[in-house]
Amino acid sequence: MKKGLLIVVSGPSGVGKGTVCKAFLKKYKEVFLSVSATTRKPREGEVDGENYYFIKKDDFLEKIENNGFLEYAEYVDNYYGTPKNVVLDKLDAGQDVLLEIELQGAMKVKKTYSEALFIFLLPPNMKILRDRIEKRGTENIDIIDKRMEKAQDEIDFIEYYDYIVVNEDVEVAADTIYSIIESEKYRVVRNKELIEEIRGQK
Repeated sequence: MKKGLLIVVSGPSGVGKGTVCKAFLKKYKEVFLSVSATTRKPREGEVDGENYYFIKKDDFLEKIENNGFLEYAEYVDNYYGTPKNVVLDKLDAGQDVLLEIELQGAMKVKKTYSEALFIFLLPPNMKILRDRIEKRGTENIDIIDKRMEKAQDEIDFIEYYDYIVVNEDVEVAADTIYSIIESEKYRVVRNKELIEEIRGQK
């Protein structure tokens, strides 16, 4: 059985990662969404186990000690991490897995699982990004300023990703991600075993 593809989607806070990934998964149900754990408090409407696993900081740190995360990162005074076993089991079973994670975590995945596909979600421009964060109404001006500074820093790392997708329209962005995934599966480097098998046939 061919191993599943690990798809990493990152982007600055407010770019719409969650919205785009939700639209993507609604259309392409064969992809498994890995639910991250976080120490931050739930936002209005967020459901434990669906949007995130909301856990206490002490429990999170204990999981770090036990090597329980594929990656983890500290972002704006909170921890975020991807539970390891669930992801690896799904990939080994041949299922594609989507990780919607912050840049710090994505860079850790790149070191430990370099064969993953890395997609960076961008806003049409930085003014629109700030407007989106402000419209959420969940952070004060100091946190918003921190997030905008962080966004500028994150964009400097875009060269470490394989593709960019501009989130101007959610449905278009979701379809673009799917097109990238499908194209990626046919790259020569991802089909070495098949190529060698055909070469060996007489």
